[in-house]
Amino acid sequence: MDAIIEKKYKFSILTSNNGSLNIPLIEGQALFVLGANGVGKSTLMYNLFLQNKNHSKRILAHRQTWFDDNSMNMTASQKKQNEEWIKGHDSNTYSRWKDEFTQKRSSISIFDLINSENIRARRIANAVDTDKIELAKKYSNFQAPLQAINELLAISNIPITITLGREEHLFASKNGCEPYSIAELSDGERNALLICADVLTTEPNRLIIIDEPERHLHRSIISPLLTSLFHKRRDCVFVISTHDVFLPVDHYESQVLLLRSCNWNGKNIKDWDADLISDTAKIPDSVKLDILGAKRNILFVEGEYESLDRQIYQLIFPNVTVIPQGSCNKVEKAVEGIKGTVELHWINAYGLIDSDDRTRDQIQTLHSKGIAALKSYSVESLYYNLDIVKKVAKRLSEVTGMDENELYAKATSEIINNLRPHKERLCSRLCEKQVRNKVMTILPKHKDIAQKRIFQYALDLKEVIEKEEALFEKLIAENNLNGLISRYPIRETPVLTKIATGLGLTRDKYECAVRKLIIDDKETKEFYKTLLAPLTDLIENKNYAPPR
Repeated sequence: MDAIIEKKYKFSILTSNNGSLNIPLIEGQALFVLGANGVGKSTLMYNLFLQNKNHSKRILAHRQTWFDDNSMNMTASQKKQNEEWIKGHDSNTYSRWKDEFTQKRSSISIFDLINSENIRARRIANAVDTDKIELAKKYSNFQAPLQAINELLAISNIPITITLGREEHLFASKNGCEPYSIAELSDGERNALLICADVLTTEPNRLIIIDEPERHLHRSIISPLLTSLFHKRRDCVFVISTHDVFLPVDHYESQVLLLRSCNWNGKNIKDWDADLISDTAKIPDSVKLDILGAKRNILFVEGEYESLDRQIYQLIFPNVTVIPQGSCNKVEKAVEGIKGTVELHWINAYGLIDSDDRTRDQIQTLHSKGIAALKSYSVESLYYNLDIVKKVAKRLSEVTGMDENELYAKATSEIINNLRPHKERLCSRLCEKQVRNKVMTILPKHKDIAQKRIFQYALDLKEVIEKEEALFEKLIAENNLNGLISRYPIRETPVLTKIATGLGLTRDKYECAVRKLIIDDKETKEFYKTLLAPLTDLIENKNYAPPR
């Protein structure tokens, strides 16, 4: 199946330094085409579209970003005809710099958004009308397009909400103010809305080509927006052309096609000086310095790439980019490396790691280096903190009329029963992490090795695991549910699913509800900032003293 998918998408480029490059395009992955002005990015994107025009959507850099109105202004047949004309136009060479369908493209985007919202509503209504309640619930579990867009906008630091009003008109509101037409949005807000609408309404299993998204949007907006769009459309392939080196750096799991220059033969490009880079950390400093500018806040965290981390931290700290680094040692090295590199002066680097068994002095030392140490195993402990579960239960009760206390009790009553059978694995997994971190810190350095002495280190693993198991039992005896959730890798147990289903939600729907809480409720955001006090102190320059 993977082989078939790979063959469906074609991207070949003739280079002067590597011969013919056949670049693999795989659904669920992204490729950034990175280069300064004048290196042939537009021509290359045009060639990519021609190679895949039957199964791709192209979002142009020189697209129109204003609306003539805020409703469907064409029929379904007119839309279909315009799409055929646009497809023919985009196959012409001049489409690289000229667009004869600017207004039509925006209208089609609005048509598709409203239509997809209506299709979902009709499916749910038809299921209810025919007394197929379970089918209606199934359809309702698919996130509504406008709900998805509002979540994306909030994650991207755009404080507006889009709603569908009477006579199928789209309205925007900011901070709860009176709704107004989306035609009155700012240039950046309209552009973000168009990108979201285009990507979310694209047919399944397509190549999505986005040309210079940073042209109309600030870096702090487009980076989290792309992250979330990649997550929501994992059935598609994304290719993004950009001048901004930080976009691929922010999405380090992606590939980068680095364009340095191109060679011309008359009016046509003959080949490119290009390299395909799988690790964005290998982007040469000379290229970064050529096309970079402003300062940047980066938060390095433990663990592998996961959208949950990025999305929740992005909402709590809107001006920070989150980059997973694996282990706590790698987090420390990443922060120290950036702070110690003069060439990276535009970056403000912070780290977030587990405190494990560190002393107060060790935590203070880390804090002075820009690294916050917290008593938390994973990002799930933020999503499933019981104070947050209670807030979600309250919001659901306001919508459904169900008793919030009953909802909360149903969601949390079986936590201990669901954890007990996994005691040995949970404790050993936590100890594994602690032991590895401890061993890594005491490994001999090159100066120690040069002295040719005997290196020995003994660790009583029986004592380590028994100590942890005793703590596990203590937390259970105290009914300290938040302590259990924050300390252990609960994603490996049924606990998270049981909390969500106890509220009548799937895990995805529950986690969306938590993010919506952060967006809507200032108290929830402040709650998280307090919970993350050492990190909040670093990012917002507040005074913090580690606990004794």
